[in-house]
Amino acid sequence: MAWEKSDGARVIVADSDKWFFGYGSLTWKVNFPCPVVEQRTGYIRGFKRRFWQGSEDHRGVPGAPGRVVTVVPGDADSDRVLGVAYRIAQEHVDEVVSYLDVREKGGYSCENVRFHTYRGAGEQDNDPAPVDVFLYRGLADNPVFLGDAPLEDIAKQIAFAVGPSGDNPTYLFNLADAMRRLFPDHDDPHLFQLESAVKDVLAKAGNGATSTAE
Repeated sequence: MAWEKSDGARVIVADSDKWFFGYGSLTWKVNFPCPVVEQRTGYIRGFKRRFWQGSEDHRGVPGAPGRVVTVVPGDADSDRVLGVAYRIAQEHVDEVVSYLDVREKGGYSCENVRFHTYRGAGEQDNDPAPVDVFLYRGLADNPVFLGDAPLEDIAKQIAFAVGPSGDNPTYLFNLADAMRRLFPDHDDPHLFQLESAVKDVLAKAGNGATSTAE
């Protein structure tokens, strides 16, 4: 797959079908501009999912950013991030990259990582072979990266943030619901503890996530 520059834009020349990994809103809201050939639930190793990326274009605004997920380096053996991989036909790869470059423009960059199909409790060890996937993630040096903070502070920021794509709690709750649906036997402490903390903040404020946007 060749990556070139033409008038400041990427030109993508795919030599085969390509896979794209979703671990945030792509787990429940895909909206690719083409059909998905195949999708698999699974994980990438050596990363942790964290609400450490600022959002000024979707779930917040400049001066009052929301928080959305990125993946940050973790232990190569014990840490993994679960999500969904989507296979896109060769002739549509350029469309999907262009779409994601816009959707993930708020501080995300693209890289290749290895994706493994998820095997739940009681399933047989007959998984498909691992595949390379394109991963969009916010690196620590991007201009809207917020980094770690006490859980209570992150919860308060998410609870009241809203942007062009809707309120921040809806994003969090949709992601938590998607993870429970896709991986019912898997715990994600950071995600689920944050979900609970945001609900507590909203309850104390007599408020809720009322946006109809996803």
